[in-house]
Amino acid sequence: QVQLVESGGGLVEAGGSLRLSCLGSERTFSSYAMGWWRQAPGKEREFVAALLRRSGSSATYADSVKERFTISKDNAKNTLYLQMNSLKPADTAVYYCVVDPNLHGVVTNPGYWGQGIQVTVSS
Repeated sequence: QVQLVESGGGLVEAGGSLRLSCLGSERTFSSYAMGWWRQAPGKEREFVAALLRRSGSSATYADSVKERFTISKDNAKNTLYLQMNSLKPADTAVYYCVVDPNLHGVVTNPGYWGQGIQVTVSS
């Protein structure tokens, strides 16, 4: 059973920052590739960022968040993070922590999803 619990969302003004956290189990962190997706109102879910190596040494980002968002993880705390800086109203969405046993799956079609957390950026 894969359980993912997101936290850290909320309301922020444009240009501000938020850090999302995703708490998983030790088994999840050692066995799966991890990432973040989001879904804006009226739009389909889209990929945001992923750690492509279980060591966390290689990350990939959607073009829309490059240079603004940073994905990382703390293995000791079994927690995945998404640091979001220079936030824009277009970043408003429900953000999901995702994992997949297939590294490619995290980017294209994750097998497991958290419950999601709302991020709202005001203009």
